[in-house]
Amino acid sequence: MIENSKQRAHLRAIANTLEPIFQIGKSAVTPELVTAVTDAINAREIVKLSVLSNCMEDPATIAETIAQRTRSEIVHVMGRKIVLYKQAKDPQKRKIELPK
Repeated sequence: MIENSKQRAHLRAIANTLEPIFQIGKSAVTPELVTAVTDAINAREIVKLSVLSNCMEDPATIAETIAQRTRSEIVHVMGRKIVLYKQAKDPQKRKIELPK
């Protein structure tokens, strides 16, 4: 759970080095996309998505929808890039340590 701006800044710095692993096109948010993002976020804790120019929906709306359906948090939406984070439930499997 992101509790403060320091943690959000830390996650944004990590996301800066990531390449988007999903592209969202004109069909926008599909059940298959949500399933794939859920699997990826459970494995990685943080994922970056790219909204293609042929998608008519607003990236912020897409981010809210996907975050709600995957039970993750929006780190930020910058232009057509979305970064989502979900902390692993098991402390042994956590890959990202958030600052206090």
